[in-house]
Amino acid sequence: MAVFKRGEVWWYKFYFAGRLIRETSKSTSKTVAKAAEQQRRRELEAGFHNISEVRQQRIRSLKEIIDEYLVGYRLRYRAARFAEYALGHVSRLLGTKLTVDIDAASVLGFQEDRLREGAAPKSVNEEVRFLLKMLGDPGEIVRAQLRKKKQLKLPVQNAIGKAFNDTETESLTVQAGKSKSPHIYTAFMLARNAALRDNEIKTLTWAQIDLNAKFLRVGKAKTDAGEGRTIPLNTELYGALLHYRAWYEEKFGKAQDEWYLFAFGRPMPFDPTRHVTSLKTAWKSVRENAHVKGRWHDNRHTLITELAESGAGDETIMQIAGHVSRQMLRHYSHIRMSAKRDALDAVLAQRGKRNKSTNS
Repeated sequence: MAVFKRGEVWWYKFYFAGRLIRETSKSTSKTVAKAAEQQRRRELEAGFHNISEVRQQRIRSLKEIIDEYLVGYRLRYRAARFAEYALGHVSRLLGTKLTVDIDAASVLGFQEDRLREGAAPKSVNEEVRFLLKMLGDPGEIVRAQLRKKKQLKLPVQNAIGKAFNDTETESLTVQAGKSKSPHIYTAFMLARNAALRDNEIKTLTWAQIDLNAKFLRVGKAKTDAGEGRTIPLNTELYGALLHYRAWYEEKFGKAQDEWYLFAFGRPMPFDPTRHVTSLKTAWKSVRENAHVKGRWHDNRHTLITELAESGAGDETIMQIAGHVSRQMLRHYSHIRMSAKRDALDAVLAQRGKRNKSTNS
């Protein structure tokens, strides 16, 4: 048994299964520190023996487990970005803990910490899902405990994004054109006229743009169905890309196929071999100057809604948007009330014509 003092607080340290355990007792009392060490030994021994798995895994730090898990995840799945993002938060807040210490209370504490940071409940739920899945059998035990108490998932509002109306779209277009950001207008045109997702836009290279044939090919996408899809360039998007290419080549020279459209660098781009990391700041400024409320992703919602209102078939919309199911399509193409009203008025007008014809 070894206890020692750091400042006013007592710590303890000991070896367990060949691993050094050094932790604070959070107390100024040496007696309390000794009792805390004994209690900690009992906890480790209980966790060490209760689960029939490779025991050394139980006394490794969670960060070690996460790092190893992500190596394998990247090999199995092409799109590892979200897993890296989700487990990055887990590692930041729980990474120093031993895996044997990850219990229901740890998960509840993690949920509360993330909510205090302003994370969306949906994001926190995904982070917890990754955590428990990665832990294997111990994670399943924690999952069952939390589910029994109805604490596994945070309540999520299933709010569907909005579709900007014509006035809002026009105002956003004007303000994007006035922005100091060299990227935002062209990026806005890609979201507005091609329904590209944020990451699809940021990672777009010149090899994916064919200005002669007037189409673009999507690279890495959120879904397999979305990856590699081709989208025609309408007049508005084509004009924006021509203008942007002229500015780009004046700054960087002849655009290379492997270079990114939206080059890395702040406040002005300087490295076309790396892509911009975020468009949030520029978009926030555009949105505020336009006096419009909404998310960047709502530009995509708007185009899908317009396609649905125009009478485009489900398959056509899915080919453009990259959805994999009609269920997801219904989630996005929330026809606006004005279009619904026009459709019902049109039915009423047709009834009137039929009645008039019958009566005459």
